[in-house]
Amino acid sequence: MANNNLNIHRATINDVENLFNLIKCLAEYEKLSHQMTGNIKNLEKHLFGNPVYAEAIIAKLDHKSVGFALFFTNYSTFLTKPGIYLEDLFVLPEYRFQGIGKSLLNYLINLAKDRDFGRVEWSVLDWNQSAINFYEKIGAKILPDWRICRVIIN
Repeated sequence: MANNNLNIHRATINDVENLFNLIKCLAEYEKLSHQMTGNIKNLEKHLFGNPVYAEAIIAKLDHKSVGFALFFTNYSTFLTKPGIYLEDLFVLPEYRFQGIGKSLLNYLINLAKDRDFGRVEWSVLDWNQSAINFYEKIGAKILPDWRICRVIIN
């Protein structure tokens, strides 16, 4: 569904507060608010400082921030090309099913193509069947043989 009032753009320093609020909404949606220990100052520093560690795109509908994608560069040894790792994709629940998530992903895929990257990849929570269905519908392949490994540095 196309929406002429939808604007997808690379986040600017002026978007940091809205982006941080959307991240808090994502943590709440995933029932992981208790794990959110980050702060707006670090987000701004990591998106717009030197060095830049991540990038973000924002979806605005009628000038209201309703979704985002936060990502960073990774590298594929098999492709011998950089890629994009999508850390988070989120659209506020009341704005879903309007093509916003698809628009965010398409923007990101086109950005990867423009940069001559080899792939865009991400993880999805196994309980989030609506997200899995959405990703499969747009042509993403869910890799059943891979598991996420993580070490938390305190």
